[in-house]
Amino acid sequence: MYDNFEICDMPLSLKSNRARVERFLADSGLRLEDVDYYAVVTDDDGNIIAGGGLQGNVIKCIAVGEAARDTGLSNRLISHLIGMATQQGAASVKVFTKPDNRAIFQSMGFNIIARAPQAILMENGVKGIGAYTDYLRRTRGDRPAGAAAIVMNANPFTLGHRYLVHQAAEKASTLYVIAVREDRSAFSYQERLAMIKAGCKDLDNVVVVEGSDYAISELTFPTYFLKQVTDATDTHITLDLDLFARHIAPALGVTTRYVGSEPIDALTARYNELMQEQLPQHGIQVETVERLVLDAKPVSASLMRQALDNGLLSHAAALVPQTTEPYLIAHLACDALRAELDTTPKPGLVDRHDNGAHKDMDLDLMNRSIDALLPFFNRLALYGCACGEEFEVPDAQEVRHIGIEAEKAMLAATGGVNTHRGALFAMGLTVLAAAWCMARDGIVGSKQLRELIMQVAGQFTPTAGTHGNDAVNAHRVAGALDLAKGGYSQLFTDWLPAYRASLADDASTARHRLLLLIMSRLDDTNVIHRVGYDQAQQVKKEALALLGNYTTAGMEQMNRDYIARNISPGGSADMVALTLFIHTLLS
Repeated sequence: MYDNFEICDMPLSLKSNRARVERFLADSGLRLEDVDYYAVVTDDDGNIIAGGGLQGNVIKCIAVGEAARDTGLSNRLISHLIGMATQQGAASVKVFTKPDNRAIFQSMGFNIIARAPQAILMENGVKGIGAYTDYLRRTRGDRPAGAAAIVMNANPFTLGHRYLVHQAAEKASTLYVIAVREDRSAFSYQERLAMIKAGCKDLDNVVVVEGSDYAISELTFPTYFLKQVTDATDTHITLDLDLFARHIAPALGVTTRYVGSEPIDALTARYNELMQEQLPQHGIQVETVERLVLDAKPVSASLMRQALDNGLLSHAAALVPQTTEPYLIAHLACDALRAELDTTPKPGLVDRHDNGAHKDMDLDLMNRSIDALLPFFNRLALYGCACGEEFEVPDAQEVRHIGIEAEKAMLAATGGVNTHRGALFAMGLTVLAAAWCMARDGIVGSKQLRELIMQVAGQFTPTAGTHGNDAVNAHRVAGALDLAKGGYSQLFTDWLPAYRASLADDASTARHRLLLLIMSRLDDTNVIHRVGYDQAQQVKKEALALLGNYTTAGMEQMNRDYIARNISPGGSADMVALTLFIHTLLS
């Protein structure tokens, strides 16, 4: 009956498709989970008779209607999904399925790697759990059994994480700290791994271990990243703990797992509860360390991120070791760039409503550019921190080298469009200087920040052939390098105080007024390049007039006018982002 069936992609972005799949899965006692791709087989009447999805290299939501269960459709559907995963570069494929389906997948080369009462996790291919446990055994080397382990996300690494590691390390012969491998958190996996390593480097018996798909992974434990307890949570937790007990702990010789107490997050509390129940059944002791408390509050990554989201570096830094501080500064720089970008409406500039006077830029492109710059802001912050610890002035050649690499990454991300070259220079110098101040003094002070910016900028020479440098030479205006060599004096004496005073209104209006103020005072070389010096002076007058009688309607009209006149005050936008960034550094 189904000899000539066709397997078809069913895009779940269409609500009607999603509803059909949800009804089909519900008939088999399943529910639709997050998948990147879903394939179906339909009968002559268009009814779904079989379906299955992929998320990364994990097969999910496999079901075959009752009438088609003895037709071989499931094997052919699974083969299709394996082929799709292989085309996407997967070296191994995993599947969550009911225990009743074990034989089907075993016949196709899958092996069980974890069990729970309601589900099993199976895998085929190379570079799977065996490759990871081989890595763990190499990492262990000749260290004896009886070690301990901590699995942590560290988003980011806080004083609470450091306290947990320190307490466990005092009791363990060897302590393995396994970093959760995922990139859905505020801080990337590579950032979090680096923070954990830096935060533990002085503890001789602590070994930081690479994460994988097998320890609180986005693929094998998806409900962890939803941060809510559902009817699937216990199954995912049990599979994760079974993986740890059967594969990870033996490879490392782990007999004790340490965990911090969890008074806030319900899902993590449930994870800890099931860990206490299940791991001892595998001969693994579970030790709970009471969470570090500061100022009557348990220290947590979420509390730190809240401070960071509120633009309060000093509050956030009080919750992390010094080794984490450079990453906070880099993220605040990107947050400031996004805050400027999201300010809407803006005259002639890319915002959430339109592309302004730009034909080669849009909101998505600008956001990709910011993402590309973050790793280099991290590098500048780490370099600034290292120099601050040694009381050394950063070398402009090293700063320039990092900047050149950052610009290449930006252009690669944008297809060659110069989205943030000016912002990269100003923000990069300030990231460097702020990290230097934090390492030396524990705070960012305006005097020290300005002085170091001037010292480093003073080592640079103008870049010939740029539009900005051409405007500087032709009209004797201050360019980006001149502003930096002057320590951004207008920003500290004029723009920043005005912005802080206007925050008594709402934040959006404050950013609009800040932009207009800067436009009215700055000789914007972007505007000069586009429309000439005389028109740039007119722009300053127009901005001052609207600032004196600000309305959103007036800003919208200015945007329409500037689009028609091909005016884009990009230099002013860079200074808005810099002002917002420095505001958070000094808060």
